[in-house]
Amino acid sequence: MKQRKPSSHKRDNGVVLVVGGSREYAGAVYLAAKSIAAMRTGTDLVIVAAPEKVAWSINTMSPDLITSKLSGEYITSKHKTQISKLLSKADVLLIGNGISQNKQTASFVKSLVEKTTKPKVIDADALKIIDLNKIKNAILTPHHKEFEILLKNSKLSERNFRAKLGNNIILLKGKTDKIISKNKIKLNKTGNAGMTVGGTGDVLSGLCAGFVSQGNSLFDSAAAAAHINGKIGNKLKKKLGYGFIASDFLAEIAKEAKRSKL
Repeated sequence: MKQRKPSSHKRDNGVVLVVGGSREYAGAVYLAAKSIAAMRTGTDLVIVAAPEKVAWSINTMSPDLITSKLSGEYITSKHKTQISKLLSKADVLLIGNGISQNKQTASFVKSLVEKTTKPKVIDADALKIIDLNKIKNAILTPHHKEFEILLKNSKLSERNFRAKLGNNIILLKGKTDKIISKNKIKLNKTGNAGMTVGGTGDVLSGLCAGFVSQGNSLFDSAAAAAHINGKIGNKLKKKLGYGFIASDFLAEIAKEAKRSKL
């Protein structure tokens, strides 16, 4: 895995734009964005575009994250210009965490991810909106139910979807994670049943975006993210039993990334 060089200057190590959050869900986009910042040796800037109340709440939780306050309670096409300007300065887009299935939001998200050629990580509610046939250069991080919805919306099946993957990567979350490209599959067996707790998937998508922002391939980034996320889950289970929560992961990310030497 590529890492920061001692001679690095600001923005040399990547800028990630995180687009997410809604009236119902403020925590998911925070966990995703904070996971990128928590890598410490990684991405230079993490910018969160979120509905204004969500963005302000993120500012109170972390001084490390830059937020762009979007008017209203949901992200819609009225924010297109604001988000497009931010995206023009970013290396990677992470979208979907806590974004909701509001109809206007869904329409905008679908349009944005289909038109954006930059590397991207698509998670959560965004996975229930898109057509895989129209997506390029992305890591998609579904659990099994989201994967079923994605295939249905794409008019594909588990037997033929790999032929339509193009340069996309599927990180299928489960007891054993599967990192799937059009020509290879890698299994990740780190992790445990406690990781079904809400928010661990948001941490995972943040890790994916962080690794991609440093110039790593989509496949390698997805594999490294799954491995480290699971290793942290195992460490927390050993320390806390099944009582751990997603925010417990944040303090462990930098240490585990360094220890894993991926």
